Amino acid sequence: LIALERRLSYLRWGDDEVAMVVERLFDDRSEKAWLVAPGEPGAEPDLLFERSWEDRYADPGQPMTLPNDAGRAVMAFSPDGRLVYWAGDGASPEGDRPFVDAMDLSTGETERLWRSEPPHYEYAVTLRDMDGPSVLTRRESQDDPPNYFIRDLDGGGLQPVTDFPHPMPELADVKGEMIFYQREDGVGMSATLYLPPDYDPSQDGPLPTVVWAYPREFRSADAAGQVQDSPHRFRRISYWRPQFLVTQGYAVIDNATMPVVGEGDEEPNDTFIEQLVANAAAAIGAGVERGVTDPERAALGGHSYGAFMTANILAHSNLFRAGVARSGAYNRTLTPFGFQREQRTIWDDTDLYIRMSPFFHAHNIQAPLLLIHGAEDNNAGTYPMQSERLYAAMAGLGGTVRLVMLPEESHGYQARESILHMLWETTEWLDEHVKRAGPPEDLD
Repeated sequence: LIALERRLSYLRWGDDEVAMVVERLFDDRSEKAWLVAPGEPGAEPDLLFERSWEDRYADPGQPMTLPNDAGRAVMAFSPDGRLVYWAGDGASPEGDRPFVDAMDLSTGETERLWRSEPPHYEYAVTLRDMDGPSVLTRRESQDDPPNYFIRDLDGGGLQPVTDFPHPMPELADVKGEMIFYQREDGVGMSATLYLPPDYDPSQDGPLPTVVWAYPREFRSADAAGQVQDSPHRFRRISYWRPQFLVTQGYAVIDNATMPVVGEGDEEPNDTFIEQLVANAAAAIGAGVERGVTDPERAALGGHSYGAFMTANILAHSNLFRAGVARSGAYNRTLTPFGFQREQRTIWDDTDLYIRMSPFFHAHNIQAPLLLIHGAEDNNAGTYPMQSERLYAAMAGLGGTVRLVMLPEESHGYQARESILHMLWETTEWLDEHVKRAGPPEDLD
């Protein structure tokens, strides 16, 4: 049907006359979408679009699908067969606003049928009726939990399908908002800030603060600065993320963007450490500027690659009083054939692997660090020995460190006992080393 220059990303079958083939190249983040005719092998494919898949603002979305007679998901066509329905995240400077489009594949022209409107975040789950047409959507706001609706794309009518109540009404008054700020080089960043109910910074003063993050690599500063997520999502307090700490008197800067940018001939990880520290400083600064963060009582945390980030920032800065690192990797010589989105092997750039490994900088980690790991973690990059070896290094060097191994847990934790223990360890550690900590000592 088609010979590709890049790697095959995905297919969307339609019928004998049309299918969509998408190819991508990771190195430059390029993407091409082609239309082919499955019933005419050898026919010349038509280029539908070419773009950078890193550019969320220009993402056209993907074709919506419905099951055919064989039960396979295929592209959903209008009754006259002329249009294909598309849905996307609708990323924009004001946050994600999902949409449904109708595309004429013969011309590539699109018509916007519907777009999510503030103060709600709503996205199309599936097409429901082709003649209408109508879609099943999932709709929420900051105060309203997600529920399902049938939305008429022609007339705009909205019919409720479910009526799920607030899952945690006792936490309905927790304050949450999406905040926007910049790091020192001008790259745009964002996070969700959670504050305790009835908290007033002008009267109550700044709070101990927890920053939780996960690094992402980008090939352009413009793409790195694009807004991700929506400010209109439901304020859900999760056991897995750090929001629960808002009930313990902390300000929580959750999902703080951690862009690592490499433009031109430079790879993102060439300046990984420097960019992480700049990101962390910007997140703390955003809380301080709003009067909610006590910069002398800030903690950093993350899971998996976020744990790797946490140990690195603690090893290369004095921004935080303590850290929580869950199921991370800390010695990159144990992942010699690449990691995350790093394509170079340890034999290509040995110095890079050592420079990015907090294990080799354990003597510089002066802030107390809590390490949590599943004892049966089978993730190839985060075997349990990663935490065990960093613990041994820090303990042997006189650092303040605690290692918690959760029995029979893998990369994510599932047992009730494990989750409750994780929450207890986290709260106790942060209360001791952050909330109740005295004036910081000179860590230089």
